[in-house]
Amino acid sequence: MNAIKTVIFALGLAFAPAAVAQVPAVAPPATIAVPTADSKPAAAVPAAPKVADIARTAPDPTIGQPVPGGYEIQQQVTPIGKRAIWMHNALLMPIITVISIFVLVLLFWASYRYRRKGNPIPSKVSHNALIEVIWTLTPVLILLIIVFPSISLLAAQYKPVGKEALTIKAIGNQWYWTYEYPDNGGFEVVSNMLPDAQAKANGEPRLLAVDNRVVVPVGTPIRLLTTSNDVIHAWYVPAFWTQMDAVPGRINEASFTVDRIGVYYGQCNNICGARHAFMPITVQAVSPADFAQWVAAHGGVPKGAKPAAAAAPATTAALTTTPAPAAAPATKG
Repeated sequence: MNAIKTVIFALGLAFAPAAVAQVPAVAPPATIAVPTADSKPAAAVPAAPKVADIARTAPDPTIGQPVPGGYEIQQQVTPIGKRAIWMHNALLMPIITVISIFVLVLLFWASYRYRRKGNPIPSKVSHNALIEVIWTLTPVLILLIIVFPSISLLAAQYKPVGKEALTIKAIGNQWYWTYEYPDNGGFEVVSNMLPDAQAKANGEPRLLAVDNRVVVPVGTPIRLLTTSNDVIHAWYVPAFWTQMDAVPGRINEASFTVDRIGVYYGQCNNICGARHAFMPITVQAVSPADFAQWVAAHGGVPKGAKPAAAAAPATTAALTTTPAPAAAPATKG
């Protein structure tokens, strides 16, 4: 009997993650106000203007997402990303290639030159001062060539942006993202992954498309603040050369400036639970004019503007002066 209980318990543990994975993780539903008998009908509020598919533009299959058979780093659309790709392609790859070829040739030469048949009497030389100096100084020189552009790039990645930057707060949840726009009135966008069928119908890659994209204007520095409501997540978009951990109880900061209109995909790349692979990131980069229209459609305001205050009802009566009654005319006896 104990053996049967043990087997049943083990099967339950084995199938529990699969059962959890089948449950879609979506944002909690919004609270709906229920009218009561004492409540008065609310005044009619004009509907928000529709955004003409600004945040639903079809993506370019050659940029901002994985490509079939691709082996290179994604095309970069930020100044930092372009510096990083230059360093990778123009500096690191040539150095790595030369070192690899040199070591390979040296291995073949040593294997042939010092084989038993061609070298029956082994050399008794234990060291060579010149060679030891060369193989010590050469790596130091290579590192000096790499270190300066590397440190400069690292410093540029974490350089604080100025006051003209637009702040966006990305909050990780199990397993979806919430975005807040504090510079535009503080409205919120909840982003969940689209089902495969809907993503295919939209012409978007599976497991990367979302229902509500985070929208940013091109040419504007973006200050990204990341945090989490539960476990450690990571906000990662390869085309921006941007990755920042979202840690509970802590706000981390990253920055980027997109210089090309388009759709760019990323995802959480920290193992954050059973549905870690199903909380993607989709960024829609639009023109500043389209971004202003999108903000207005979500009830937001331009950066620096204050929400319009409700007009005070004109209930204060104008002050009037009541004239004193005229004196009665005097009469004679």
